[in-house]
Amino acid sequence: MPAWAGALAGLVAGAVALGVAQLAAGVVGPQTFPVVAVGDATVDLTPAPVKDFAIRTFGENDKAVLVGGVFVVLAGVAALLGVLARRRLAYGVAGMAAFGVVGVLAVLTRPDTGLTGVLPTVTGVAAGAWALSWLVRRAARVDEASAVRSPVRVSAGERDADPVEWPAVMRGGGEPVVFDRRRLLTGVAGGVVVAGAATVLGRQLGGRQAVDAARLGVTLPKPATPARPVPAGADLRIGGLSPFITPNRDFYRVDTALVVPQVDPRDWTLRIHGMVDRPVELTFDDLLRMPLTEADVTLTCVSNEVGGDLVGNARWLGVRMADVLRRAGLRSDADMLLSTSSDGFTCGTPADVVMDGRDALFAVAMNGEPLPLDHGFPVRQVVPGLYGYVSATKWVVDIKVTRFDQDQAYWTPRGWAAEGPIKTQSRIDVPRSGASLRAGDTTIAGVAWAQHVGVDAVEVRVDGGQWRQARLAEVPGPDTWRQWSIDWAATPGSHTIEVRATDASGRTQTEQPAPPAPDGATGWHSVTVQVA
Repeated sequence: MPAWAGALAGLVAGAVALGVAQLAAGVVGPQTFPVVAVGDATVDLTPAPVKDFAIRTFGENDKAVLVGGVFVVLAGVAALLGVLARRRLAYGVAGMAAFGVVGVLAVLTRPDTGLTGVLPTVTGVAAGAWALSWLVRRAARVDEASAVRSPVRVSAGERDADPVEWPAVMRGGGEPVVFDRRRLLTGVAGGVVVAGAATVLGRQLGGRQAVDAARLGVTLPKPATPARPVPAGADLRIGGLSPFITPNRDFYRVDTALVVPQVDPRDWTLRIHGMVDRPVELTFDDLLRMPLTEADVTLTCVSNEVGGDLVGNARWLGVRMADVLRRAGLRSDADMLLSTSSDGFTCGTPADVVMDGRDALFAVAMNGEPLPLDHGFPVRQVVPGLYGYVSATKWVVDIKVTRFDQDQAYWTPRGWAAEGPIKTQSRIDVPRSGASLRAGDTTIAGVAWAQHVGVDAVEVRVDGGQWRQARLAEVPGPDTWRQWSIDWAATPGSHTIEVRATDASGRTQTEQPAPPAPDGATGWHSVTVQVA
């Protein structure tokens, strides 16, 4: 068998292994798919600076890049194992088993899987090893027609004996074999069909379709406390300026889930325990029967660079977290709410912030519709004034009331601050850096945010000159970002535009640049434009 044929057999065997593993994961749980488990383990073991680089470089595509990288590595290894198997089949099978061990170890490190979580990896490796053996043997068929017959001298009593065949290639048992391309390619086609069918069926069993249907079946109650009306002047409607309300499809997504958890609202429960007088457990229907609050809140990721787009504003509908926590009765010495997602991610939120009267919600809807799956369906946390890594748990299923000196959330041992109040920031949306403008009157515009304090002023300067006050759009409250704009008489040449904001407490954002880690970036956003 030529090397290309061995590589092809290895690739198809690898595809069969992943397809069968996907099928088994559809039954056991999507998070047990070995590619996902290895990716999740990689995320956990990756140093924080590398994660920050990935988010800065790839944005919301960082997970796709990681998963794609895992697939590329697996494809390369599978091809290599196929090449080895053409020389000795045991080498290829042993290599598959070794990668199976890596997959099993990765699965066992996940907090949301038990011993049954290894079944997809084990069954996938077994199927892949069998497929590799079958393809290699299928391509090396016994040849009875092409061997050369050579006459030999025989005795008279042996004249009727069959002539001896002298094949060019011999098996260990002495059987003549040749490489059969047609048999290999038909076997490859069969393997591709099996891998594809198993993958499709596995994804269907994984529950996305069922959860999508359940989401569409959710009827949202009317809020007992509607959101304040959005002022007519909240959206300046300037081309290129971020809209006041971020559409769901454009809302940023940053989390540790390589595969979006599929949580059926009929099976969802929220458990509140720990330092409480009365442990509480609520179903999704229980939550919907409670008084709902509607609020416009801007969320911000701590990984957001100065001028970055990991920030968005939405109208949320949910139950006040404080109302639910009062049912449980928080003890006076508790200061931390350790929330856990259905995929095992943990988040530590200051209890006093949630209980101080702000619109901290167990949200069930976003911009008038049930939460999108990517944004936490069926229930997520929304807490104004805190970065998402300490407040915005998606797919939340558990809250342990505890203390910061007793427990740590996911990001704290990875170098991030235990508490993350949002820092005042401003951004220039128009014009973009590097833009070419015509001389004359033009508009500079952007957004600024300082949840839960509010933005009181925005200033702009060009080429280090005098700061000028920008016009501020109206806002319904202190928990949303605020649009701003200013007119500028652009003159020919290269110009640098800077912006800074002042919050309602009178604090102006610092010029001193700082990276996102450990508690949020600082500095003034600037853009450079060319005017002709």
